[in-house]
Amino acid sequence: MILKGNIVDIQNRNIYKGEVTIKNGKIESIVEKDCEENHFILPGFVDAHIHIESSMLVPSEFAKIAVNHGTVSTVSDPHEIANVLGVKGVEFMIENGKKTPFKFNFGAPSCVPATSFESAGAVIDSDDIKTLMANHDIKYLAEMMNYPGVIYDDAEVLKKIEWAKHYNKPVDGHAPGLRGDDLTKYISAGISTDHECFTYDEGLEKLQKGMKVIIREGSAAKNFNALIDLLDEHYENMMFCSDDKHPDDLLLGHINEVCARAVAKGNDVFKVLQAACVNPVKHYNLDVGLLNVGDNADCIVVDDLKDFKTLQTYINGELVYDNGVSKIKHVDFENLNNFNTDKKEVSDFRFESNSKQIRVIECLDGELVTNEIIEGSTIEDGNLVSNTETDILKMVVVNRYQNDTPAIAFIKNYGLKEGAIASSVGHDSHNIIAVGVSDEAICKAVNLLIENEGGICAVSDSEEKVVALPVAGIMSDKSADVIGKQYSELDKMAKQLGSKLHAPYMSLSFMALLVIPALKLSDKGLFDGGKFEFTSVEVA
Repeated sequence: MILKGNIVDIQNRNIYKGEVTIKNGKIESIVEKDCEENHFILPGFVDAHIHIESSMLVPSEFAKIAVNHGTVSTVSDPHEIANVLGVKGVEFMIENGKKTPFKFNFGAPSCVPATSFESAGAVIDSDDIKTLMANHDIKYLAEMMNYPGVIYDDAEVLKKIEWAKHYNKPVDGHAPGLRGDDLTKYISAGISTDHECFTYDEGLEKLQKGMKVIIREGSAAKNFNALIDLLDEHYENMMFCSDDKHPDDLLLGHINEVCARAVAKGNDVFKVLQAACVNPVKHYNLDVGLLNVGDNADCIVVDDLKDFKTLQTYINGELVYDNGVSKIKHVDFENLNNFNTDKKEVSDFRFESNSKQIRVIECLDGELVTNEIIEGSTIEDGNLVSNTETDILKMVVVNRYQNDTPAIAFIKNYGLKEGAIASSVGHDSHNIIAVGVSDEAICKAVNLLIENEGGICAVSDSEEKVVALPVAGIMSDKSADVIGKQYSELDKMAKQLGSKLHAPYMSLSFMALLVIPALKLSDKGLFDGGKFEFTSVEVA
């Protein structure tokens, strides 16, 4: 097989007309030679940090869409399914991914459960990490989000890091806002990356102290604008990732979109492609070719180096995408799940109180971080309730692994004027999380998910819509086209109910993410992410 066109040699910063000869899945030769073809041949894109589960697709279905955008590989943290099913969930992701030519590179989830302040469906301890690290299919220790455990020398946390070092595998970081001496200690433990930087200064400090900074542009968390100006000077130590990408967004684009934006801002195309194609392969020691003789033929053909519209994608010399058609086939798999709670009553969502002020989560559109604000309460018959006029809405988290009392808090900026929305995609433990204008609407939404043993939904006075997620309660068993359309319809309904958020379901899924400050809600109660302790809804 011979590919002809403009060959992009990223590492030598050169573009020339030529031919790439592929034989037995490898690049046999690259020669400079005049040709009529004007498209560009370059290494495939790599997403340097993603939770495949957030696409609501199993790996084999994710791959079918990712190759359309020139992505040939991902650095994938199966943290989400691990919190539901433990090591069994990690094994499911690896085996399902192997049924496609796409190059998934899974890590060992380091924080299952993410904290001791929430109820997950499984535990992965340091002994499990030892076993996983010995597995050739595990490429790294995934994001160490328990940064207090690192800083204060938690023995179990340090054991996990030591097993990664023992097997000479990288350790990913997750430390939003961590600066100064605490950051220095965190890095000295052996943690080499961070995808959680949300300011230029934070990213610069982490780079200067030796970390690789990954620019994240996902469906909810978007840090491109804050960090892209670091690329010009620090491109050798930066990468791109999506972290969490919902199915409707994945249908539109992937890392190619980030490259297009970076080039549009005036960044040198070779520096952009170094971050998008080369750096993840070298940092994680991936078995992904970089368009060198002898490499695996993992390359793409794009229309230009401006929009990066993909024309063809090759993995190990196999044509997996060709001018609008993904050639990755559907594979059969078993639906695994862990859902063990009974339907709820409206009375379960009462919050008895006479407090005049309450502590409220302020949701920030496009951010994982939240603010803590104090607002006046609305009380009806001794029950704290939602107030659509002030946009202070009741939010709940329901333990889906066993019957327990729902945790209740209040949130601002969701904007709902009617009904409720709910999701069993609730990072990190994936309990049911819901927000609504009334206890009745919240109860209806929660019970709809319990009936389906997982999913996302929206309810109004006259309508109910649900997207079932039968794989671990977080992924569909359908194709991206099907789930993407269903998700778009649900997103539209949430916005018709009044939400002004760009991605209301993705934002909702992070409102239980305790490791991101400032205020979040777990199934055990309202949590102060700055102090790392529970706090009260009521303000004395």
